[in-house]
Amino acid sequence: MELFLKIAAAAVFILMLFYLWPAYKHWQEHGPKAQKGDWQAALLPLGAVVVFVIVLIMAVR
Repeated sequence: MELFLKIAAAAVFILMLFYLWPAYKHWQEHGPKAQKGDWQAALLPLGAVVVFVIVLIMAVR
């Protein structure tokens, strides 16, 4: 039964990929393009999360 569940999960995953592929292609062609300051705007919250996790780790020690 366990093997059947693994095979069924893999089949569902593959079917989901086939179903979502047209949406992926559409967003790749017609999605928003990155502007000059987009990376800086993304790195600021990511950096804040990294610093917060480091502070939490230091507080636990």
